Amino acid sequence: MVDVTNKPQTQRQAVAKGKIIVTKAIIEQIKNQEVQKGDVLAIARCAGIMASKKTAELIPLCHPLFVSKCTIDFCLLEEASAIEAICTVGVTHQTGVEMEALTGVNVALLTIYDMCKAICKAMVITDIHLAYKSGGESGEFFYEK
Repeated sequence: MVDVTNKPQTQRQAVAKGKIIVTKAIIEQIKNQEVQKGDVLAIARCAGIMASKKTAELIPLCHPLFVSKCTIDFCLLEEASAIEAICTVGVTHQTGVEMEALTGVNVALLTIYDMCKAICKAMVITDIHLAYKSGGESGEFFYEK
């Protein structure tokens, strides 16, 4: 584990994004609340937030953080037959929250997969990346494609 004892606490934020490519049938069933397991996006949002708060239990040597903000938003990309997940995490601490945001977006997308696999298993989770981070010594980071 990296020693952060002497680092000052600062406000830090990270935003991670990712997509799951699905079938048109899955998009329609999610939109119309017809997925048998329930409200896919609400459950995926809850799962992503819960996972974000448990990142240190999942990733070795990751500092446990008291997450003070975590949101998961979804964007239905109907033409691309995909769903984008965006996880924003905030904290005041001595270390960043990039891993928490990346964990949150991953678990949210995995939850969508789990809830929709009975409809069609041909889904692809893709494009997971850190989109933005602020705070700490390294300052701001913006992902540029």
